[in-house]
Amino acid sequence: MSRKLKIAVIIGSTRDARFGPRAAEWLMGVVGQRDDIDAELVDLKAFDLPFFNEKASSLWMPSEDPRAVAWQQKIAEFDGYVVVTAEYNRSVTGSLKNAFDQAYTEWGRKPIGFLGYGGVGAARAIEHARLIAVELQMVPVRSAVHLGGADFFNVVMKGEPMASVEATLLPATKDMLDQVVWWGNATRNARG
Repeated sequence: MSRKLKIAVIIGSTRDARFGPRAAEWLMGVVGQRDDIDAELVDLKAFDLPFFNEKASSLWMPSEDPRAVAWQQKIAEFDGYVVVTAEYNRSVTGSLKNAFDQAYTEWGRKPIGFLGYGGVGAARAIEHARLIAVELQMVPVRSAVHLGGADFFNVVMKGEPMASVEATLLPATKDMLDQVVWWGNATRNARG
């Protein structure tokens, strides 16, 4: 058996009142039951990224801001990613878009999956994030996890535990993680 893939579970929102950490902790619990992934929780809020203000993308020249460089170094450590994202005004959060923009080569040729939450399970945000990922030469996987509708209302607004919606989320979560692992192994071998 090949070595485990190192996968970042990225919390894609930085608001004080965000739900992302709850969803990410639940996902980390699910990932922790697998023997093919070594996951690390990466919180965008911990990086204090400035708005992108470099002379060019890191594809073309090295970044100068040490916060951007620290972010790039962290992202480079991983074989793939799963982003936990909200949907803001029918798209990704500003902090997530900025985090994508702050790196380029570090993201490339690696898989990315998504767990989205919101009224429609962040479906539109995930579609936008997939387009961004393609431009960054990533491999967005087909399946995503969508916490939406009544489940979203019950967990976020009523404060019910994530375990109360597991039956709905687990099949999609397994499918998404299986795809991240398949593409993670394929792209790691190709990069090697």
